[in-house]
Amino acid sequence: MSFAGKRALVTGAGSGIGAATARRLAREGAEVIVADLTPHAVAEELGADAVELDVRDERRVAAAMEGLDVLVNAAGIGSTTNGPETTLEVWENVFAVNARGTFLCCKHAIPAMAARGGGSIVNVASIAALVGLRNRAAYSASKGAVIALTRALAVDHVAERIRVNAVAPGTVDSPWVRRLVEEAGESLESLRARQPLGRLGTPEEIAESIVYLAGAEFVTGTVLVIDGGLTAA
Repeated sequence: MSFAGKRALVTGAGSGIGAATARRLAREGAEVIVADLTPHAVAEELGADAVELDVRDERRVAAAMEGLDVLVNAAGIGSTTNGPETTLEVWENVFAVNARGTFLCCKHAIPAMAARGGGSIVNVASIAALVGLRNRAAYSASKGAVIALTRALAVDHVAERIRVNAVAPGTVDSPWVRRLVEEAGESLESLRARQPLGRLGTPEEIAESIVYLAGAEFVTGTVLVIDGGLTAA
């Protein structure tokens, strides 16, 4: 799949799934923009443009979304509390990044894509939006919002040749997941044990699926589950 001549911005591209996606798009010929709170290391590695972006900041988001053919919304944060233990501050911050941030990026990318004759958006959701996971109340709800937003935007903008899809990763061995595991007092071994395939996913495997959706011309409004069989078990 070639993205030669395509301009692609990836949020959350400073590490993990976002960084792996930026690398994969660059290999496929895209002009990649690395957007993150700390984008410079990955951008330098790829010889790509870097944008210091807080996806909660609508002014900064609007300025970053001009002239795009592909947008990947990989920026996100987690939480490791159940409902009653989740403070309003945590709830609102998780939603501000995961749901509002995704919305703002889509809101400002779509008119710019329409002006270019179309485009493709891939949002990063989670299996936590599809099944109940312990101590993930705010995170699960925010990713559920991402899935609902994805489907609504796909229907709203299909006539403008803008496709909107999402991936729902399972547990991925990334720095972000390792931090959450430590915070929750869990272990990587316990997470591996619940996987039917017996291992965690990799950022590169999720990136492969994101890039597929970014280029799949007959796919819109779908959520691709990439979880090693966890939700099927």
